[in-house]
Amino acid sequence: MLCPFCNHGELKVIDSRNSPEANAIKRRRECLRCNQRFTTFETVELTVQVLKRDGRYENFQESKLVNGLKAASSHTRIGQEQVQAIASNIKQDLLGKQNREISTKEIGELVMKYLKKADMIAYIRFACVYRRFKDVGELMEVLLSATPDGEK
Repeated sequence: MLCPFCNHGELKVIDSRNSPEANAIKRRRECLRCNQRFTTFETVELTVQVLKRDGRYENFQESKLVNGLKAASSHTRIGQEQVQAIASNIKQDLLGKQNREISTKEIGELVMKYLKKADMIAYIRFACVYRRFKDVGELMEVLLSATPDGEK
């Protein structure tokens, strides 16, 4: 690792703490040349292959997951911290699976599970894009299943 200020390679760790909400270790570092301090996060590298709808494989990218969550939760009560927490929970669920190959369908279902608990508007927004509804009837089914006892 290089200092982001002077690109020097000799650093010292000043402080290390667990960051359970991000499943990471937060480290405060200091450059031995310029004495600037900065923070780094160490996370588990998720080596999962994602099977796309068209049959291609691609490496899991947490940034795509976070961007999808942000889009669905835009202008809702879900904030940036909760988006990160949901992404972290989904990533933990994926790490817990013994299979290192997962379909976009499985990821989408996990996202819907967590969004349904967090915010119904975000859940419905995500469902509209993820499920690719063909007509209003399909959307109505999701809306009715999302309300307690199918209330109208």
